[in-house]
Amino acid sequence: MKKVVFILALAVTAMGAKAQVFEKGTSMVNLGVGFGTALGGLGTARPAVSASYEHGLWDIGGPGVISLGGYIGNTGYKYKHLGGNYKWNYTIVGARAAYHYNGFSDAEKFDLYGGLMLSYNIVSYSESGGPGLSNNYGSGLGLTGFLGGRYLFTNNIGAFAELGYGVSVLNVGVSFKF
Repeated sequence: MKKVVFILALAVTAMGAKAQVFEKGTSMVNLGVGFGTALGGLGTARPAVSASYEHGLWDIGGPGVISLGGYIGNTGYKYKHLGGNYKWNYTIVGARAAYHYNGFSDAEKFDLYGGLMLSYNIVSYSESGGPGLSNNYGSGLGLTGFLGGRYLFTNNIGAFAELGYGVSVLNVGVSFKF
């Protein structure tokens, strides 16, 4: 009888334990399209695209995990004025750290996170024809914040949305867990 009670207790405990979307050892890749930008841009904009990777490294006690990862994104603009064609291209490459909150009752499907990114912003500018614009668009380091969430539809595929500074202010797309 004691064995039956023990097995039932184990089964109930296992059924009550829920896997978190993002745990220590979890890896995720986000592929996104961005809307809105703080990078400037006159004229016609190319859609902002980005990819990010993160890996859960530290379970910090309580409901959360710290991740480290990388980010790359690109967007650009074309502008015609006074017979000239002007083009800007923005590429951002960065390292990210995020805190993933796992305290939700639906944490096996939903991941809320926020973090910081240290990046190098690569700006290129070209023009042809026209009177010429001042070329004071420089590349440089950046430190920015972001807040995001993702929802998994299956064990390995979901959707995400992030607010913050990258190549766009709002980034949405697909997430892959592995």
